Amino acid sequence: MTENPWTPAHQAVESSDHAELTRLLDEGADVNEVCWGMTLLEHAVDLEGDSALKSGTPIDSRLTVILLAYGADPIPQPPGRMSAMDLADFYGHDTAYRLIDRMTAAAASRPRSRLWSWRRSRKD
Repeated sequence: MTENPWTPAHQAVESSDHAELTRLLDEGADVNEVCWGMTLLEHAVDLEGDSALKSGTPIDSRLTVILLAYGADPIPQPPGRMSAMDLADFYGHDTAYRLIDRMTAAAASRPRSRLWSWRRSRKD
């Protein structure tokens, strides 16, 4: 018997199980967890794009939307690997591309809280 290599949240993405993914995130699963070198968001964008490409059907964006709604970070960690936005561009996943683009632009334009800067500069 082959052991499942995915974490429960990644398995929900792999199975396109929107309800299970939402339940796991509600129960505290890390929205930015990495499994097999991919974040949940990268996995979702890759799966949605690849599934549409193979089936010839329109891209279903629900996994991406769920993960972004729960605060998934679209910036890859560590830098240098293919980001969720790169994957969206590769597959022509316009919904994911637009959402990620708007989220990263909004985050970049938001002024940093002075309190946040002060907390980060403190050495305890």
